[in-house]
Amino acid sequence: MKIVFMGTPDFAVPTLDALVKAGHEVGLVVTQPDRARNRNQVTYSPVKEAALKHGIDVLQPEKLSADQDTFESIESFGPDAIIVVAYGQFLKKDMLDLPKYGCLNVHGSLLPKLRGASPMQQAILEGDEETGVTIMKMAEGMDSGDMIAAAATPVDHKNFEEIHDELAAMGAKLLVDVLPTVEDGTAMYTPQNEDQATFAGLIKKSDGRIDFSRSAEEVDQLIRAFDPWPGAFCQLDGKTVKFWKAESMSVNCSEPAGSIVKADEDGLCICCGGSILCVKELQMPGKKRVACGDFLRGHKIEKGTLFN
Repeated sequence: MKIVFMGTPDFAVPTLDALVKAGHEVGLVVTQPDRARNRNQVTYSPVKEAALKHGIDVLQPEKLSADQDTFESIESFGPDAIIVVAYGQFLKKDMLDLPKYGCLNVHGSLLPKLRGASPMQQAILEGDEETGVTIMKMAEGMDSGDMIAAAATPVDHKNFEEIHDELAAMGAKLLVDVLPTVEDGTAMYTPQNEDQATFAGLIKKSDGRIDFSRSAEEVDQLIRAFDPWPGAFCQLDGKTVKFWKAESMSVNCSEPAGSIVKADEDGLCICCGGSILCVKELQMPGKKRVACGDFLRGHKIEKGTLFN
């Protein structure tokens, strides 16, 4: 297949790599413009870096929907399909209608649940038993196109980074497996049930603040969903502390929310919404993540100390 690939972050790279490895003709890659990060140093997107390694021409329109030159370049290439994975911009109808087989998207949820920008984090936050990836043919609505295939995996006690890497690999394999059926006409296109649709919006840094009135299980889900960004955080003696690894315990607690009921090498046990959260790994401002035992050697914390 002749393919134009659109994507930006790490999540999209395995799919681009898999398409090249499978022998598809990836003639163009479209990704977000280079941005100034890390002390104003300009950095490429992960997808651009991967495309350059493969020797693929890269286009970086500031606003795809208004960039006629990009549209004409894609039109001139004549793609059989446009593959979109976490690109970060909307595609207008003229772009959606351009390829022979349409625009196909790898989305990190089991649609129609969790459309939008942060489905993997939201699946953890909501305590879903499973999540997955869906291949769909894109339509004008957000993540609303007909579904072609899906694959699921248990959430278990995985954090976002683990779910992200697993679904990125799953999505790459599923797409490569699906493309021959799209090409030979045997693919099945299933409309989404709009009544079952839910949405996952953009995450803000402030979303990582811990509310100790929530149950220990919910706080644990917050910690895992926001690892590594933005991190789950709270205050201790006026300083911001981040929690990275924790375990909810089926133990009732009547102490004030956020108070420490036990502190030792095994973890900080904190009362949360009537249950107990045992924090295994913490981080102070400007410091590295450390195990609880190492944290306690540098910080004297007694029973009854209050996080807020």
